[in-house]
Amino acid sequence: MTEPSYLAAVRNSYDTVADAYTERIPSPAELDPLSRAMLTAFAELVRTAGLGPVADLGCGPGKVTAHLAALGVPAFGIDLSPRMVEVARAAHPDLRFTVGSMTALELEDDHLGGVLAYYSTHHTPPELLPTVYAELHRVLAPGGRLMLCGYVGDHEILRPTKAYGDHPVSFESHLVPHHHLADLLDRAGFALTAQLTQAPGEGARRTVASFLARKP
Repeated sequence: MTEPSYLAAVRNSYDTVADAYTERIPSPAELDPLSRAMLTAFAELVRTAGLGPVADLGCGPGKVTAHLAALGVPAFGIDLSPRMVEVARAAHPDLRFTVGSMTALELEDDHLGGVLAYYSTHHTPPELLPTVYAELHRVLAPGGRLMLCGYVGDHEILRPTKAYGDHPVSFESHLVPHHHLADLLDRAGFALTAQLTQAPGEGARRTVASFLARKP
């Protein structure tokens, strides 16, 4: 399969900013109460179902992966950036982290009890989101749980040239309406069980949407 062209920009950018990114992003314990509650609910759902491990896709430095593990979930991380994976392995040597893309996961069908995509799909061009969601659906076991969380907007495209400590980046961020994401998840075969939209505030500059879904 030919790799989508945007992935090279994402990979190179996060390789560049990995160390600064790790220093700047908060740990899950520092998140707002609603964000923490959604992660806790997701962990309880997958732990109770007991259908298999959880993949944290776009895991970055592994902070959320480690949080899930602390909540009793058999979690591992996958990230497009080799440098991010190096950082995650060094910080959490007891957990498994591998390099990979959510567009073509090297996982068997119906293998996972849960998938977490936490602020990791917004670099995907909207026209390619159905491909990503289909891949998430493929690797989940029937009854498995999905949590998707990220910034949303009115079909905005952000093209920063620097980020995380003023390092150069070349990725794009695509912010689409939350109802559009919900519709795409439904079309991919997921059954939505909860949605949460958080307005900007408490230092956040953009609206955040979180979804909990189940593979029937």
